[in-house]
Order: sequence, then C-alpha cells, then structure tokens
Amino acid sequence: MKSLVRLTFALAVAATLTGFCNGSASAQDKVAVGVFPLSSSLPYFVALEKGFFKEQNIEPEMTKLMGGPANVAAMITGQIEVSAVLITLEGLNANIKKPGVAMYIGMHSQNKTFKMEQFVVRTGVKADTIADLKGMKLMSAPGPANLNTAKGVLAKIGLKDGDYTIDQLDMAQHVNALQAGTFDGGYTLEPQASMMIKAGVARTIEAGVISKYILGDEKGDAYAAGCAITSDFIQKRPEVAKRFAMAWAKAVDYINKNPDDARKYLAKNTFTPDNVVDMVPMVGYTMTKDMSPNQLSDLQKLADFGVSIGVVPEKVDVTKYLYKY
Repeated sequence: MKSLVRLTFALAVAATLTGFCNGSASAQDKVAVGVFPLSSSLPYFVALEKGFFKEQNIEPEMTKLMGGPANVAAMITGQIEVSAVLITLEGLNANIKKPGVAMYIGMHSQNKTFKMEQFVVRTGVKADTIADLKGMKLMSAPGPANLNTAKGVLAKIGLKDGDYTIDQLDMAQHVNALQAGTFDGGYTLEPQASMMIKAGVARTIEAGVISKYILGDEKGDAYAAGCAITSDFIQKRPEVAKRFAMAWAKAVDYINKNPDDARKYLAKNTFTPDNVVDMVPMVGYTMTKDMSPNQLSDLQKLADFGVSIGVVPEKVDVTKYLYKY
C-alpha cells in the first residue's frame, strides 16, 4: 500500500513538472517589431516563416510602418523594440536626438550587384542616362534620407534644383503613378522597380547609384539600411534581444545560402506579386559583427554624406551605433 502511495505521489509530481515545463515553453517572449514591407525586410519574414524566431522562443508582434520616419518615431517613443529595416541616415539622425535609440545588429548592402535603389523612367519617355532626367517631373521614395539622397545623386551628375521637380511618394503608389503618367520617372526601390518593369510601365536607367555616385565605387557597399534594435530593449531584456539577433543571423545566413528559396517569402509579405518574385534582386545582408574594415569605411562615408546633405545634423562615428552579437 505504501509503495502504491509513493508511486502515485511520484507520478503526480512528474505530471506537475511536465505541465510546468510545457507551460514555460509555450510562453514565448514577445518582441515589438516595426516592418517596412520592402524586399530588404526579407530576413524578418524568413525568420518568421522558417521558424527561426520560434526556435529562440520569440513571438514577434509586427506593426507595418511605411518609411524611416515612422520607424524612428516608434523607436523613440518605445512603441517598437526593433526596426526590421531602418534607413541608416535616419537611424543616425535619431541617435543624435536620443543616443542609442537605434543600434544596428545587421546591415543591408546596396550596389550594382545588390540592387535596391535606382532611377527609373516611364515607358515612352526618352532618357538613357540620369542626366537625361533634366526638365522632368520625378517622384522619390519617401523620407528625408531617400529624397535628399536622390537629389544628391542628381547633383553629382550635374543637375541642380530647378533642373527638375521631385516629390516624395508612398512606395505603394509608385507603379500606379508612373502608369497614370503623373511622373516621368524617379528614384524608387525594390520590389517596385521589378514590378513596374514586369508590367512594362517603366525601365531602369541606372541602379546602385549610392555606391557609384556617393561612395565613388560601384562595387562598394552602400549600407543604406539595416536592422536596428533599441538600447532600452538591450538593457531591459538582454537575453531576449540576444535571441532575437540569433534568429536574425540565422535568417541572413539562410538567405545568403538559399536566395532562390528565400525570395519566395516576399510574395505574401511585401508588395511583391507572385509573378515578380523570381526577378526581385537580393541586397547584401550581413551582421554588423562580420563587417570588414573596408565595409565599415563605406558605412562611415555614407554617414558623412548624410551630414553634407543635412539629413544627419552632425558628424558621427558609426561604430558607436553598431551592436555586435
């Protein structure tokens, strides 16, 4: 009888412990993430769809935020802990306003190979080079960094204010605006560029313009955006932040090794239609801990350019805002 009592007690304890463990495992750590649904947000969607966040016991709570200013505002006010894609110059600007609000754990390289930003012209409009955009009505990806970078590139090839008009336009409207003839061309991002090319609405004049005209090297790494987390997140929940970074790193590694498979996650998660997914180019994803001295130098050059165009109010050492897990 005593043996039966001991066995029953042991089983009850085991069941209690099992339930406790299962309950702990199911209580995932929630992380508030701002997502700008462009192709450069791919690591977030890969980590989500492939279960990399789940492996790290993390449940992301996504808020779609269109453009850098919206992501910056959400980080400064504590509404999000992570920006999956934060424009670098706007992130640096935010760090001057509130030091450490945007700590980059991963960067996204753009150039002639890793295509993202590009100047396009509407089908039927005669223009073969960026210089041919003189006198035209142009659109730009939204946000001060995009707008002023577009102007900076135009200035590099000899076009000054008054030689053209340019207006910011929500990314979701780029294809329709060109199709309607509202603009002659402009400065757009992926996947919109691939979408308008596929639809026969426009063609690319030149891609990778930041590396070529701003960095002075078309093969350079224009780290125009990256994944950033807040210092509050790092300080208040260090282990959760570290696990988020581990999931992000695994997604970056997966994309770099399996670009064709990874690309399919653009279809339902971004503006990219199914029939355009296979033609959308990848950007160069890397973790900040893996950046070479040359890549860090390219990032600093971009930051210095940001100062010259007034998007970043003062010179900044970019390494202060890289968090290396």
